[in-house]
Amino acid sequence: MHPNPIFHTQEDDANLAYARERAFGVLAASGADGPWMSHIPFLLDEDGQTLWLHLLRSNPIARALKAAPLPARIAVSGPDSYVSPDWYGVDDQVPTWNYIAVHVTGTLEVRPQEELHDLLDCQSAFFEDRLLPKPPWTPSKMSEGVMEKMMRAIVPCRMSVTGVDGTWKLNQNKPDAVRLQAADHVEAYGQGTDLAVLAALMRGANRQGG
Repeated sequence: MHPNPIFHTQEDDANLAYARERAFGVLAASGADGPWMSHIPFLLDEDGQTLWLHLLRSNPIARALKAAPLPARIAVSGPDSYVSPDWYGVDDQVPTWNYIAVHVTGTLEVRPQEELHDLLDCQSAFFEDRLLPKPPWTPSKMSEGVMEKMMRAIVPCRMSVTGVDGTWKLNQNKPDAVRLQAADHVEAYGQGTDLAVLAALMRGANRQGG
């Protein structure tokens, strides 16, 4: 998190709402051989107190959870962009990077395997709803037994949320006119960049299986 308090003015509810909407982040926990990190989709309950996810059984975090719950944190990144000093329209500025990041902290535990199917149903329904009017994908579209076979490789997990913090670094430390002028340039420079880059990488990827 950025140390300047001017970038930490969002209330907990706003930070949790942002994490809930993004629903993807980097899960981090401490291991004997250093930090463990996994990129994971998740669901955050409406009350902001419970977060749900699943992990591969072979994941070091999942293996460690067999012994006991772990303190953990999920870093949720939002849009970000380089900001050129030229874009402010005033002298004596330096380059910077604007971004949104929310950290959700809590205690992570593995859950009974019988909870996994409901968790996966909820996750797929959450993301499929964003694709409407496309008919939603459901597990019923899979061949008999395939879903159950694949589920053996993953485990359901729950994080009890104990804290949240967010950095919203959006040039709040600049005069309004300067900030708005920079925003115009950021929009012109980066509109649609994330999805365009991802699509280009997908088109160039070679099939590796899975």
